[in-house]
Amino acid sequence: MARAGLGQNWECVFANDIDAKKAASYRLNWGNNEIKVADIANVRTENLNNPADLTWASFPCQDLSSAGSGAGLEGARSGTFWPFWNIVQKLRVENRAPKIVVLENVCGALTSHEGKDFSSICSAMQKEEYQFGAVVIDAVDFLPQSRPRLFFIGIQKDLTDISFLTQENPDLKWHPKALVNAYQKLENAAKASWVWWNIPHPAKRNNNLLDCIEENPKSINWHTPAETQRLISLMSAHNLSKLQKIKKLGEPKVGTIYKRTRKDEKGQKVQRAEVRFDDISGCLRTPSGGSSRQIMIFVHNEEIRSRLISTRETARLMGLPDDYKLPPKYNDAYHLTGDGVVVPVVNYISRHILEPILSNIKKSQKAA
Repeated sequence: MARAGLGQNWECVFANDIDAKKAASYRLNWGNNEIKVADIANVRTENLNNPADLTWASFPCQDLSSAGSGAGLEGARSGTFWPFWNIVQKLRVENRAPKIVVLENVCGALTSHEGKDFSSICSAMQKEEYQFGAVVIDAVDFLPQSRPRLFFIGIQKDLTDISFLTQENPDLKWHPKALVNAYQKLENAAKASWVWWNIPHPAKRNNNLLDCIEENPKSINWHTPAETQRLISLMSAHNLSKLQKIKKLGEPKVGTIYKRTRKDEKGQKVQRAEVRFDDISGCLRTPSGGSSRQIMIFVHNEEIRSRLISTRETARLMGLPDDYKLPPKYNDAYHLTGDGVVVPVVNYISRHILEPILSNIKKSQKAA
């Protein structure tokens, strides 16, 4: 999805994933030439024959997520940042380090281990001679999905002037309080290499959840009336009141549901169905369990229907075009999209930071 977001102006010279099913989907859409299926720890600089302007790494979030184990960068999954960064270090020794590095992860990376994981990433970038900063971008500015993500963006020092892309102070749109607090905990050397990226605010989003709905989804079946009633029975009084308000509108409405474990009035843990009707999808997740799959609920007067979100709907909520080929199995396709990066967000970063930087580098080289 990073490749889809970067677009046709970019040429991919190397891609890597440990997941064979994701790699199979990559080959269906992009071909077989540059994808290597392997643990990142087993990738060598010899595998990287062509110099890169950009390296993009979306590394596993589970150990950094608030819902995860809390292991942080020492965890087996999120800790894959370190073997990735080892490749960047070796490329620098070989005088072919990427000009730009982008790292993407959940916002939990800001506070994981009281900010120490964030600081470790920043110090790693500083020690390899990158100027860098971070932004938090929520997919909801581009698509009807609530999905805030943290992006580190670094450029090799002394390549070109980037002052036209930076500002002196943080912009709360891209630099929320949690990011500013994490920055303040950085070591002085890392702070000296930090920049506040200056990105224009996007235009108002002109699509909604209904635009992403499939009329006749083939990847899932509708729930039976009994299954829908069971779902409604899991709603708290607050969520039931939301449903009642929508029924009284007298017009068709679509909402989304996630099942979550909550405490009831007696302090006992119970399963709840939490619904939203604000024309925004909840954040897509990988379907590791039944409660992690998002449910769609359709209401028109007294008629209520429900089903799991379809795989094509998940793809649309990530900004993938309808001709993007998805894995045939439901869970595989859901895992691919729920674990991905939002295509329009990548495109926005590319247009407003990455491509202007590279254009400036070319101008500097031509002048020299």
